[in-house]
Order: sequence, then C-alpha cells, then structure tokens
Amino acid sequence: MKSIDLNCDLGESFGNYKKGNDEAVMPYITSCNIACGFHAGDAMTIEKTISLAIKHKVSIGAHPSYPDLQGFGRRYMEIPANELTSIIKYQIAALKGMVEAHKKKLTHVKAHGALYNASFDNSEVAWAIVKAIAAIDQKLIVIGPAMSNMSKIASDMGLRYIPEIFSDRNYRDDLQLVSRAREDAMITDPKKAVQHVLGMVFNNKVRTISGEMREIEGGTVCIHGDQPNAPLFAKNLNEALQKEDILIKSFANG
Repeated sequence: MKSIDLNCDLGESFGNYKKGNDEAVMPYITSCNIACGFHAGDAMTIEKTISLAIKHKVSIGAHPSYPDLQGFGRRYMEIPANELTSIIKYQIAALKGMVEAHKKKLTHVKAHGALYNASFDNSEVAWAIVKAIAAIDQKLIVIGPAMSNMSKIASDMGLRYIPEIFSDRNYRDDLQLVSRAREDAMITDPKKAVQHVLGMVFNNKVRTISGEMREIEGGTVCIHGDQPNAPLFAKNLNEALQKEDILIKSFANG
C-alpha cells in the first residue's frame, strides 16, 4: 500500500498573540514542525505543542528559521554559513531538549520560510542547515524542498532526506514556491488543494502557475498551520487520501 506523511508547521503563537489552530489540526496529521522561537513560538507555546503532539501520537520536528521575529522568518538574510549553522544548531538543540524532557525523541528538522526557500538552490544555505542537523544528531531526518540539491548534501553527510510537497502553495516552473508577495501564492480552496495533492502523489506531477506540468516527487505533504482553513485542509486531505487507499503514516515510522 502506498503511504504518505501529512505534516504541519505548528507552535507559531507568541506571547499573547495566537496564530493557527493547532488543536484542530493535530488529529489529522502524522508529523509536526514546531517553531523554535526565532520566527515564532515561545517556551510555553513550545511546551504545549509538544504535549499536544504526544497526545495525538504525532512525530515531532524542529522548525528553525532566520532570526526574524518581526518578519515571521519570511525575509531572506545574508548570514555567513558558519554563523547560520550556529543559529540553526541553537534552535534544534532547544527543541530537542524540551522534547526529551517529555521522554520522547525529536525525529526531524524542517527549515522555515525564507531559510527553507533559500535552501532550494543556494548550496551554502543548504549546507549550513544540514551541517547543523548532523552536528546535533545523525539520526535526525531532514525535510526539504522536492527536487532540490539539498537532498544530495544530506546524503553526503549521511542523513536521511524526505522531499516535501505543498498542499496549499502554488509552484513556479522551476519548482520553487510562488512568492507570497503575489496574490496567487496560496491555494485557498480545500477542494483544489485535494486535487493538487492527488496529482503529485499519484502522478508525480504538478501544474505550475503558468499551466505547465512538471515532474515532482514527495514523501510528505505540508499544510501551513497559520492559514485560516488549515483544520479543514488537514481533514479533507486525510480523508481524501485514505479514500484512495493511501496509508497516512509518519516517515519516522518506517
């Protein structure tokens, strides 16, 4: 039976500011990526999200970013590779320690926002991310862009790499995500999102924003937790994939 992981970026509230609906999303996903405090998240938010993931038996990953709390980590930053590696190590280590305090294991790492996007074709950024992950724990799984050279960098460092496809984002012809500065960056219709994902899962192809069909392959499907329809997206995708006899399963379990 074909299987796929459903992941969501969670724990992105900060202080008195609530973002997303983690409680409603969690029952429908198999892995989560928890903000580490540099683009969102704080100690209590991280703690609560870890507890929620444990309750629903969801694999827990770290979601590090550029140090950009004001811009929600969506602004590219020119940072020397060695410094960037230290910044990422700091975030992963914090999440790992908090997860282990609950007697559980951190399973993976997925970069956030501009850091994630930069890793697609910037080998220096991809190297910095993977080096940080490898330094913390060689057993951690790397989640990154599908069809990216980052997969080879991870493989060369002895790490497992899971290519990611997006349920709620449109793609450019080069398979990078459409910039959020554009109105057509997001897929907001849950039904369109289901068809978008089914095409990638079954046919390994995606229709880009220009109408072209491009080959793409992924082992995990992302739902952005900060979008208003995230719970509905998660529920619809989970049900639609199961209806097609696809097993919803965390990549960390096999």
